[in-house]
Amino acid sequence: MNTWGYLGIFILVATENNILAILPSEVILLFGGALTASALGGKLSLPLAIIVATLGSVAGATVTYYIGNILKTERLKKLASGKLGKIFDITPDDIDKADKWFDEKGNISVLLGRCLPIFRTLISIPAGMSEMPLPKFIFYTGVGSLVWNTLLITIGHHLGNNWQSILSVFDNAQTIMAAIIAVLLVVFLVWWFKLRKKPTKKANLS
Repeated sequence: MNTWGYLGIFILVATENNILAILPSEVILLFGGALTASALGGKLSLPLAIIVATLGSVAGATVTYYIGNILKTERLKKLASGKLGKIFDITPDDIDKADKWFDEKGNISVLLGRCLPIFRTLISIPAGMSEMPLPKFIFYTGVGSLVWNTLLITIGHHLGNNWQSILSVFDNAQTIMAAIIAVLLVVFLVWWFKLRKKPTKKANLS
């Protein structure tokens, strides 16, 4: 980023938003913000750094969107109707329900997901799988990314040489987020298997 400036921000933010992630966005954006501070020579413009970072976010998220698009619901339904479906106890109807849920809640999920660690990258996959219209995906991704990028770059700008002092806060937030996701996953799996067993019991009674 010192050498390539805005191009460095764009490339690093773009890769952070897909499976090629090199560094977490917190490091990239905070340091990018620090480079706009007079303490470090004001090498970059604050507004332009935010714009370039947001364009990088959208570009990287779009790549991940298309990865999810390869696994579109129709293909998943075919897998669910075969051996994999029997192994994981998933039916094509389950895929349809999940797809319908994302059609209804996808907009807010993509918007908020851009401001949450871990979810930032993952949320693009179900968006692509459910074939969320690309213009809509780009719009909500852009808005959410603009909020996140503006927040971190501005913090980095004000901290200047001390930008690394706040990294521990974001590290802790990411750890907490990972723990919450793990707990929610366990709760979901318990609920899922209980729900799947209910029809079987009724069928046996009949």
